[in-house]
Amino acid sequence: MVIQKILLPYNYTPLDHKAVDFTVEAFSHLKSVEITIFKVYAPLPKIEATDAAGTGKLRESLNYLTNRLAQRESELNSVKQKLAAKGFDEARIKTIYRPRQKDVASEILDLNMVNKFDVIILNRRPARIARFFSGSISNKIIMSVQGTTVCVVS
Repeated sequence: MVIQKILLPYNYTPLDHKAVDFTVEAFSHLKSVEITIFKVYAPLPKIEATDAAGTGKLRESLNYLTNRLAQRESELNSVKQKLAAKGFDEARIKTIYRPRQKDVASEILDLNMVNKFDVIILNRRPARIARFFSGSISNKIIMSVQGTTVCVVS
């Protein structure tokens, strides 16, 4: 039995919920599916705070951001639970939640090179003029990936 490996980048938007629903509709009937839910986030700065007057506020902000990251990781795990509730084998659902080192598209492409996914499920927002100049994540992935099916949910 061949296991079909699926990469599901996630960013907590309504379109991401649509991508999860698509994944359920398209793949939940297959028993040999392995799903990786992937999220990279901007790393928090390393700050050595002394007891100066301005660092109290800085520490508060850093604590808030640390708590927010933990909350987001918990939300990512709830997506895993949703997929398990919809029929996927929980042992075959992985989450990767880590600090970003490159741009998001490069992180996805690097992960795909290492893990050799069969399918990448992306979402795409309607075009904006800014994307004309910077390019979208989905566009960069579609143009760069080889040997992997890319599904774009919009």
